[in-house]
Amino acid sequence: MTMKRITPLLFVLLFAPAGAAGAMAKVRIVSTLQDFASISQAIGGDLVEAEALAKGYQDPHFVDAKPSFILKLSRADLLIVAGLELEIGYLPPLIDQSRNAKIHPGGPGYLDVSVGCDILERPTGQVTRAMGDVHPYGNPHYWTDPNNGRIIARSIAAKLSALDPANRAAYEKNLAAFEAKLGEKDREWLAKMAPYADAKIITFHRSWPNFAKHFKLDVVGEIEPKPGIPPSPTHTLDIINLIATDKIKVILVEPYFDLKTPKYIAAKTGASLVVAYPSVGGLPEIKDYFDLFDYDIDALVKALGGGSQ
Repeated sequence: MTMKRITPLLFVLLFAPAGAAGAMAKVRIVSTLQDFASISQAIGGDLVEAEALAKGYQDPHFVDAKPSFILKLSRADLLIVAGLELEIGYLPPLIDQSRNAKIHPGGPGYLDVSVGCDILERPTGQVTRAMGDVHPYGNPHYWTDPNNGRIIARSIAAKLSALDPANRAAYEKNLAAFEAKLGEKDREWLAKMAPYADAKIITFHRSWPNFAKHFKLDVVGEIEPKPGIPPSPTHTLDIINLIATDKIKVILVEPYFDLKTPKYIAAKTGASLVVAYPSVGGLPEIKDYFDLFDYDIDALVKALGGGSQ
């Protein structure tokens, strides 16, 4: 009996190292925010490919639903969302059009990382449009607290381990490294902010309650009279008077809001206008979750540096 010629492909299949043929490809992660993509990449390392739909300089409440998002979602093994209806305006139809059953809510590839986090400003009564753009399940900007960042990382590690159990040890090792670095950095950030404990600040939108709670800042007013409602002349005058009365030094504004009114208020009061970034990727130098706090903390310390409130 003569041996038939073995094709190159068959040779590879027959003589490849054990387990190579069954090795899982990289886990494809799509997140709504760059913050979650950054944490996912830290936890997954070379085992994952993580990308975000929204850019860090965009308002996460209003994301354009691009056709390219449907393709990304159709290929995703894991979809990570902020939840609390932050993405309600654009994400549900994209998920439906992706025809990817595993990333639908309740599916094995769907992860709402708000679960387990410290969620502030949960309404206790009925929410109506008269209240502005109030989120009925609580404030969705919870990732601006490093303690919640730790919980998010644990949720992602657990989900990756469930999707790719063969690499559980790698995910757990990366999680431990992430938590160790976050703990070290957080002690550094808290030390920088300690001299300004209880400092009063004004913000444009209610994006910062978790950040303020963690770093002991007192948000005493917003330039928006209600969430999502543009500033009015009357409310603007009230904010000017508040800043003058309480000698407030900082106005914190996200990069995607119109700076006209904040600049006017700063000029009238002498308060420092600080453009702070609530998400990774807001600037080229804010490349990951640690850079985000490094940048915002340094900007705040510089603005508050004239002494305590």
